[in-house]
Amino acid sequence: MSKTLGDAFEARALDYLQRQRMRLVARNVRCRGGEIDLVMTDERGALVFVEVRARSSRRFADAAASVGAAKRGRIVRAAQHYLTTWRGALPACRFDVIAFDAGRIRWIPDAFRADES
Repeated sequence: MSKTLGDAFEARALDYLQRQRMRLVARNVRCRGGEIDLVMTDERGALVFVEVRARSSRRFADAAASVGAAKRGRIVRAAQHYLTTWRGALPACRFDVIAFDAGRIRWIPDAFRADES
């Protein structure tokens, strides 16, 4: 997928999450060995690390299924790195996935845990 197309899906995911009362903290957080598409806070103040995935068809697997163990590990490493820069008490954290399959959006809150990666 091209960067432009990926950016468009991230923008759609961001818009969707903001309509769910989540607030943007950061976009495209990168560190050596990992990246987080969106960092949000939910209505209870939890920090939410969001992976955005898109597939044009389900021919091979749906978009959420493409977040395998290696990808989860990279997201967790990036989140751990991000948290080293956090000021103040660490909030509760979770990992969500926003999946687009043939244009349809699906939000999977708490899609995986750091100790499962």
